Amino acid sequence: MSTFLQKKENIDRKWYVIDATGISLGRVATKAAHVLRGKHKPTYTPYVDCGDYVIVINANKVKLTGNKLEDKKYYNHSGYPGGLRERSAKEMIQNYPEEMMERAIKGMLPHGRLGRAMGKKLFVYRDENHKHVAQKPVELKVD
Repeated sequence: MSTFLQKKENIDRKWYVIDATGISLGRVATKAAHVLRGKHKPTYTPYVDCGDYVIVINANKVKLTGNKLEDKKYYNHSGYPGGLRERSAKEMIQNYPEEMMERAIKGMLPHGRLGRAMGKKLFVYRDENHKHVAQKPVELKVD
């Protein structure tokens, strides 16, 4: 018996929705990254983008444990001298919850062309309203 290798032409993609209300940021991110990579499928092939689409709703209601609200920092640099911007997790969750969730999930994907393609199948929304109702997403439970 030979090893099965997935081809990109034969991929069957599904849509999943994750409700992040009251769940830890890391748990939501690992579950979403797992589905985006396609590791939940028996036909998983490491070098093929065989993952599914993921919608994360209620990103502003995600839980951070410990002192992460005050201690965790997010950094950006413009590339110019003095262009370092630093924001706390509290500021991120209040003003930019979508970006915080995307950073957590995309950081768990491969860093290259394949990971960028997987990241395009991620959709994050601040509240429970999303525009992907026509795709009939299945709710995915996070333990």
